[in-house]
Amino acid sequence: MAKLKERELETPVSPDEDTVEVPVSNDLPAIREDFAAMQLARGRALRTYVYLPLIFLTVALLGGLRLSGTDGSLIFVRPALICLIFAAILVLLFFRAGMLRLEGWFSEQMTGTQTVANGLVLASLFAAATQIFNSLIPEQGLPFWIISFCFLWVLWNNLFAEFDPKRLLKSLGAMFGLAFVTKYMVLANLTAPGGRSWLRSLI
Repeated sequence: MAKLKERELETPVSPDEDTVEVPVSNDLPAIREDFAAMQLARGRALRTYVYLPLIFLTVALLGGLRLSGTDGSLIFVRPALICLIFAAILVLLFFRAGMLRLEGWFSEQMTGTQTVANGLVLASLFAAATQIFNSLIPEQGLPFWIISFCFLWVLWNNLFAEFDPKRLLKSLGAMFGLAFVTKYMVLANLTAPGGRSWLRSLI
């Protein structure tokens, strides 16, 4: 029996015989990195193509809503042509300041679906910008032209000035804040019925 075992151990393995190799997996860190990259790409896609358009469309919807002075009902006011012009200049400022890059949204390497999705995101941004101007500019009269001229003056100066994104955001924040105060505090108090305006009582 012992001799038989020795013969089995000494018997060489024929090269024609099939051998089975058991692979040893050492790719676990690489798999984890790929999974993390997929999660990051998925989160970026959700922010870009879902959350941002929803925010922009919400702003576009709320920017046109007004309260009726007679019965308090909600009415939707369509934007004036000047609001579309201001929104186009604002989007152009975003590109000029480097906050938006054209090659990051449209390129030959992108698929048709991705190009269409990027176009829809930019369209929702344009709609939101239009309705922001629509909500801050008075609907008619001399205040409409005064506020519109101020917006045009600021946007036109920023269009040809050298600035960085932080400076642009500060300029836009100051412009929108001043327009909000002018329309919803100063003009609203000046046009309020008698006895309801604290500003008129001071004057």
